[in-house]
Amino acid sequence: MSDVLMPDLTDLGRMLATAGAFSVPVHDVRLTPDELAPEQIVAGDPATSSLELGSGCGIRETTPGVVTDVEQDELFVVLSGRATIAVEGGTTIEVAPGDVCLLAKGARTTWIVHETLRKVYQTR
Repeated sequence: MSDVLMPDLTDLGRMLATAGAFSVPVHDVRLTPDELAPEQIVAGDPATSSLELGSGCGIRETTPGVVTDVEQDELFVVLSGRATIAVEGGTTIEVAPGDVCLLAKGARTTWIVHETLRKVYQTR
């Protein structure tokens, strides 16, 4: 587990307003476990964790396994790990570190996470 802790979101907002900028060590920051709904898990024992940075942006990590989701209008950058994302009725893409991905709101996806995937994201 990482040792870098983040301030509370209200403190982060105040710090950002005061300083005008804030930096997050994305590879070392401690994420909070999230619960996947049982119906989202298709295979394996995947787990998710995240850190919400406010206004629909944050850091999210998913461990290996297969999960389904209904997407938001999202832009994300893969920091580490690898996954295959299949869009129901659409395309299938491979994502790896450094890749930028756009997901359409309402897209039904299946994520095959091959290696623990950490991403930084922005939804709208």
